Amino acid sequence: MTWSLIALNVIIFLATWPLFNDERALMSFFGEWAMIPIEVTSEGEYHTMLTSMFLHGGAMHLFGNMLFLYLYGDNVEDLLGPVRFLMFYLASGFAAAFAHLLTNVGSPVPTVGASGAIAGVMGAYLLLFPKAKIDVLFFIVIFIRIFTLPAWVILGFWMVTQVFSGFTVATGGGGVAYWAHIGGFVAGLALIFPVWAARGGPRFWERTGYHPDHRPTFTTRTTTVPVVRRQR
Repeated sequence: MTWSLIALNVIIFLATWPLFNDERALMSFFGEWAMIPIEVTSEGEYHTMLTSMFLHGGAMHLFGNMLFLYLYGDNVEDLLGPVRFLMFYLASGFAAAFAHLLTNVGSPVPTVGASGAIAGVMGAYLLLFPKAKIDVLFFIVIFIRIFTLPAWVILGFWMVTQVFSGFTVATGGGGVAYWAHIGGFVAGLALIFPVWAARGGPRFWERTGYHPDHRPTFTTRTTTVPVVRRQR
């Protein structure tokens, strides 16, 4: 399902790519399918809370979101299964959209992107696998370093920056829907908590070592074929 969601997002973006050469056509399309808070609250355009999850404002916007979905989605899906993962993903996306609506009720700015739903996946990952190792690329002037840090550091720091920006950056500042990220992340934590608790809570961490279960891609089987040793 993770790969299917990535493929669907990419296909939709490629289908809309020609519109990026015509600003009027692009704005008309976003006016119909992107989530515009004031139109949702005043005109009941609730379908855009779903459709906006599969739209992106540019190639880098798409790439960043799909990269994070790829990094965190498969391990959460392994635990939930594809159907429940899809339901979880969409529920997180709706929660993110609702959080954005609450904090931008009168905004006429179109909102697009899968980041709210993906934030939910990140929240789930944080609870399930807090010590999973994540490689982080740092650019220091002209030097590039890769550091391996636990998930709780990376995702915890990311969440802190979203909350800080949500309270300090003006509405729509930088084109980032910080409260959608916060809403999706909190929803992901809340939705995955019963699953984590049902699997034993802290005992689940003990069994997994706080890491995803990386199963081998092959199995070792016994065989009745006799072993023939080389004769000297």
